[in-house]
Amino acid sequence: MSTVQGHCDPAFTAVRDVFEQNFAEGREVGAAVAVYAGDRKVVDLWGGVADRRTGREWAAGTPCFGFSCTKAVTATAALLLAERGVYEVDGPVTDWWPEYGQNGKEGTTAAHLLSHQSGLPAFARPVTAEEAADTAARADELAAQAPEWEPGTAHGYQALTYGWLAGEIVRRNTGLPVGEFVKREFTGDLDLWIGAPDEVIERAAKLTAGRKAEGGGDAPRAVPDDNVLERLANAYLDPQSPLNRAVNNPHPGKGGYNNPVVLRAGWPSAGMMTTASAFGAFYRDLIAGRILRPETLQAGIATRVSGPDRTMLIDTAFGLGYMRPSMTFFTPKAARETAFGHTGAGGSIGLGDAEAGLAVAYLPNRMGDQLSGDLRAYRLTEAAYASL
Repeated sequence: MSTVQGHCDPAFTAVRDVFEQNFAEGREVGAAVAVYAGDRKVVDLWGGVADRRTGREWAAGTPCFGFSCTKAVTATAALLLAERGVYEVDGPVTDWWPEYGQNGKEGTTAAHLLSHQSGLPAFARPVTAEEAADTAARADELAAQAPEWEPGTAHGYQALTYGWLAGEIVRRNTGLPVGEFVKREFTGDLDLWIGAPDEVIERAAKLTAGRKAEGGGDAPRAVPDDNVLERLANAYLDPQSPLNRAVNNPHPGKGGYNNPVVLRAGWPSAGMMTTASAFGAFYRDLIAGRILRPETLQAGIATRVSGPDRTMLIDTAFGLGYMRPSMTFFTPKAARETAFGHTGAGGSIGLGDAEAGLAVAYLPNRMGDQLSGDLRAYRLTEAAYASL
């Protein structure tokens, strides 16, 4: 009997086939995928185990942690405020955050914060999960920190600092945490939280390592530096590398990203808890013009930076917070000109494509091998485009 449950339009059977194959070949523990074609939810599937320790099954409404998929939601909140004329995207940050103009950061714009050009890809000191819950203090800390390069002259993925940089656009201009603003303005009744209540944390899927990792072998390994992916793995293991410093600080603490301290805090860079159905509905509404005006979205997804990334050490491409197709946002050929969204470290993805009228959301609890992007997500996305 198949572990997969839910609904799939006959025209999108290829998506179900890929999803079932991922389980059959041992690539999943538990996962969910949703696809919208226009306003129609054509795929809403889930399966497997939500909590490996207890054997609790993944249910229709099981939320899952989305890692950096959160950044697209935070970016949308910031762009909504720009659309309303609250601040200028290409204007100086010091217009609304005067304390930020220290140590060579006086010329930083909001666009630099949103497109990973701030020069602040990592905190200068170790930060705990408990400290990271104090949004104002972490923003103040970054405001006082010197950049690692002149803002606007290069880009480097702000894996976690993004939340206290781009997220400060929202907090400074509304007085609300990103999660509260998002809920009030455009996620409404959707099962999507940046800062989850305890009852949501209790029934959420628990993140788990791959089977090989339990025997000590599924994490990135040191290997000869003869191609970009191997170089990425080596950098991840080097405590002094920009990549290691960016993705591991703040440290989530005991329990990793299952730590309730992190889940309650709702880091605006990587703190979203949601279901695939709700997350797909966010992209559905976004590409339909129900959250941002179409011209605002087009300006937001226009590529601002592309090429070598000072943090990731491989080529990346970003608009104003949204990933564009690149080595960290794998998309099929049909999507390469029009798709946008964001991947998450565990293999999750959220994708929108206004021209194709397609929204895709995929959330697994088995951590993938890749730091950003995952072949499970790619195969599902490829099947969704092929079904149009």
